[in-house]
Amino acid sequence: MGQVFNLPLLLQPGFRVSDRAVFIPLLSCFGRIMSEQMLRAYNISVDFSGLRALDQVTLEVESGEIVGLIGPNGSGKTTLVNVLTGHVRPMAGAVTCSDIDITHMTPRNIALQGISRTFQIVRLFSNLTVSENIEAAAISHGCSRRSARRKAGQLLEKFGLERVRDQFANTLSYGDERRVEIARALAGDPKFLLLDEPAAGMNETESESLLELLACLPSEQKLGMLIIDHDMGLMMRLSHRLHVLASGKTIGEGSVEYVRKLPQVIEAYLGSDGNGR
Repeated sequence: MGQVFNLPLLLQPGFRVSDRAVFIPLLSCFGRIMSEQMLRAYNISVDFSGLRALDQVTLEVESGEIVGLIGPNGSGKTTLVNVLTGHVRPMAGAVTCSDIDITHMTPRNIALQGISRTFQIVRLFSNLTVSENIEAAAISHGCSRRSARRKAGQLLEKFGLERVRDQFANTLSYGDERRVEIARALAGDPKFLLLDEPAAGMNETESESLLELLACLPSEQKLGMLIIDHDMGLMMRLSHRLHVLASGKTIGEGSVEYVRKLPQVIEAYLGSDGNGR
């Protein structure tokens, strides 16, 4: 049996840690606890027909945070999300979720590990109603029909979609399609939500409404979020951290204020004034 630590004793003011044999394993124990809810990509490299799409990219997303993944077109953002969700196999590197190696899992099994995503091109079931689309996602994650219907109702209300709940998906406006896809991604109660251009095609009012919804999700749903979008105003205001790719390589990462001032980021993506103009 492993060594048992008396945590109340260790927290007493008079207790002094002088034995590394006790202290180091304790730190290791805490480290494992703190790292349980984290999605990690380590040194990911991907080639497409000899073209290096990703080159030793490392990225982490913790539960409760929003990480913005930005970069010019063709920089490898969607490819990285495809690696994280099992749609592309890396030629080198590894992906873990809550310390479980998911690098070679199928997209279905990765979804069951608690990783959900949306796509650049909306992928709804056109022959199902809005409510049925969300219910189907919940059922696929093990919910009963009754529980799925209840969960769909909650998500429809949260995303302002009750007015279209009985409409077929192929009759929706583009903005509503986007909201339905995000609601459907949440139906499985994911640990991590990966959104690929969720605000694409939305007007300013729709984007602002979406920002307010997304900002609350990490705390309300107890999840981590990775977002790709070209709406830099949304990304700067929504993200807790930014990770920047260019030509398949990481060129900057850190807080929004730190990243937006990096010369290599300004040159590659944001524009000369650091605000995307």
